[in-house]
Amino acid sequence: MAEQQQAAPVFQIQRVYLKEASLEQPNSPAILLEQEQPSVDIQLGIEAAPAADGVFEVCVTATVTTKVKDKTVFLVEAKQAGIFEIRNVPQDQVNPILGIACPQIVYPYLRGNVADLVNRAGFPPVHLAEINFQAMYEQQQIQLQQDGAAAPSPIVTSA
Repeated sequence: MAEQQQAAPVFQIQRVYLKEASLEQPNSPAILLEQEQPSVDIQLGIEAAPAADGVFEVCVTATVTTKVKDKTVFLVEAKQAGIFEIRNVPQDQVNPILGIACPQIVYPYLRGNVADLVNRAGFPPVHLAEINFQAMYEQQQIQLQQDGAAAPSPIVTSA
């Protein structure tokens, strides 16, 4: 029994939490009287950073801006984060886990928090679309290769 066994891979969620949230209605109440349908712009971002040995924080950020003409109706910024333990995983698989698996876990919480925040502000909820994080990650990798960049760390993308 002197043989050493390789430790089993570990991927665990330690915690999912709302790291940051803000809502602004800079042109209220006048803008609320407008009858025109507002335009909606949604920006998403992903970032990952080590928090401790084998522990990473992954954040998914959404910025939702609604405007009527050139005036902002409301602006919501929210950052949903998760702490993940990733150990005994081949190094070439860590970035895909951080860029695909972790955001897939965190994103539904972000969607719910953004919809709730907008609804509590008195507007119909904004439902963020489902995201294919694998396609987003692969697109980022292609872009990094074209740019001649080194291996990504931390991961930063937007859609």
